[in-house]
Amino acid sequence: MALFTRRLLATVSPTYSSPSNQIKTLLSKGLYHQTLQLFTKLHLSGHCSISFVLPSVIKACSSAQCHAFGTQLHCLALKTGSHSEAVVSNSIITMYAKFSDVESARQMFDTMPHRDPITWNSMINGYLQNGCLAEALEALKDVYLLGLVPKPELLASVVSICGRKMSSRMGRQIHALLVVDERIGQSVFLSTALVDFYFRCDDSLMALRVFDGMQVKNEVSWTAMISGCIANQDYDEAFACFRAMQAEGVCPNRVTSIALLPACAEPGFVKHGKEIHGYAFRHGFESCPSFSSALINMCCQCGESMHLAELIFEGSSFRDVVLWSSIIGSYSRRGDSCKALKLFNMMRAVETEPNYVTLLAVISACTNLSSLKHGCGLHGYIFKSGFSFSISVGNAVINMYAKCGCLEGSRKKFLEMPNRDSVTWSSLINAYGLHGCGEQALQLFYEMNERGVKPDAITFLAVLSACNHAGLVTEGQRIFKQVNADCKITLTIEHYACLVDLLGRSGKLEDALEILKTMPMKPSTRVWSSLVSACKLHGRLDIAEMLAPQLIRSEPNNAGNYTLLNMIYAEHGHWFDTEQVREAMKLQRLKKCYGFSRIDAGDESF
Repeated sequence: MALFTRRLLATVSPTYSSPSNQIKTLLSKGLYHQTLQLFTKLHLSGHCSISFVLPSVIKACSSAQCHAFGTQLHCLALKTGSHSEAVVSNSIITMYAKFSDVESARQMFDTMPHRDPITWNSMINGYLQNGCLAEALEALKDVYLLGLVPKPELLASVVSICGRKMSSRMGRQIHALLVVDERIGQSVFLSTALVDFYFRCDDSLMALRVFDGMQVKNEVSWTAMISGCIANQDYDEAFACFRAMQAEGVCPNRVTSIALLPACAEPGFVKHGKEIHGYAFRHGFESCPSFSSALINMCCQCGESMHLAELIFEGSSFRDVVLWSSIIGSYSRRGDSCKALKLFNMMRAVETEPNYVTLLAVISACTNLSSLKHGCGLHGYIFKSGFSFSISVGNAVINMYAKCGCLEGSRKKFLEMPNRDSVTWSSLINAYGLHGCGEQALQLFYEMNERGVKPDAITFLAVLSACNHAGLVTEGQRIFKQVNADCKITLTIEHYACLVDLLGRSGKLEDALEILKTMPMKPSTRVWSSLVSACKLHGRLDIAEMLAPQLIRSEPNNAGNYTLLNMIYAEHGHWFDTEQVREAMKLQRLKKCYGFSRIDAGDESF
């Protein structure tokens, strides 16, 4: 390390040979550890003026995330009296904020005898970087009461956080402040942040008004507008903005093109994806990994052949973890799990380290294959790679073991996890339900409540499903009524379908029909199918015949619905009706898809 630093400094022109310039040169090259090493050497030899170079060294320290060294620099500033200089104190505040040590940053701020606008900006930005919106807003209020004018860039940061935290009221107040206080200058950056804020708050009309009122619009402004339209599923308006952007002489960049690609996966917009690909090729960023990744995701989502996605991947000169994750995830979502696992092995062979997104895609592939052998091997890799502490990865592993038939694996993974969220509990509840262990699922649900973990809609769906698999009718009804009366969680069609299926399987067809009449949304195909299947199970042809037209009408191209109806007629000897159903299937050219089972035995699959 010391030899490398000496060689680097030897290449610097003699004009920049002063210690200060040597440190700044290393800092500008991103060589943070070498900067700290050089400062230590200069300081110990007494060749360095502390206050003159300390801000640069503190910046290097915060970028290198050397917390202990940063604390030593703070002590050095106190010892030498450099902390009384605003530029040093401001650097220390920023450093602690980057260390996520907001308390130390605030202590530094409170001990400063004089605070300039940069001091306030540093403190407020520190709060924002660490998600402390309330404290940032309080400090911003103090800035305004002191008569200082906050910079537009600072207000833009505050507005952006308000959008992410869905703090609509506060964001609108800041917008009002901009309108009434002429001291705050116009800024493209701030106006763009407001456009993004209003889109996040589902106020697209106000976002459009802010955008139209902008005197200057750059590529970032147009990209924010396009991204907002796509988030609101207004794809026609998004492409209209893309065309208007070019008509006004603003050239769409790589980020703009990436923002548009998700819309190109929607029906009727697929051809635009190929046009954007051509645009990227003409402007020289088609080989950029982030653009290639977005393009591969688009190819997967629009339902086209994976051949184009594979060509894009093979043609990429530089394949980072994002690009690998995109192609692996695309094959996994398409159901080609073997190809996904093969690509994952190739990724490891070229020594590209996967991230948690990659691992989630590979876990999904193992789950789709129901391959316990591959799943166990992947779990071992996750453990050795240090991803066991990721809650999302742990949740996926619990689900994988359950669907591969290893309930004990799910339970062990649950117990091993140091941190658990509501999804973790829901995953194990669902695992118990899949294996028919309804009592254990209910016991775990009650334990979850006792530990203060708030269940969500997915948790209740898992509990109802567990009651359904285990035939716990009374418990399922009671939990459904409690959730419905509580009104804190909105029940969806899936919850009602699960309850209808539970009642139908247990023979309570009249209760199931009553739920059907009183449910606040239109019954789904699953609801009709569950009821008709229950009628078949309990020999109630009269009700089945009444419900059959609703089932066929809900999904007329599903051969399974006709097959179910055909079986009901056949079991009761209604051969004329059976023949009519078969003729209807022939006229519509419907064929029942056959199911199949897969069994792993040793190294072979059957």
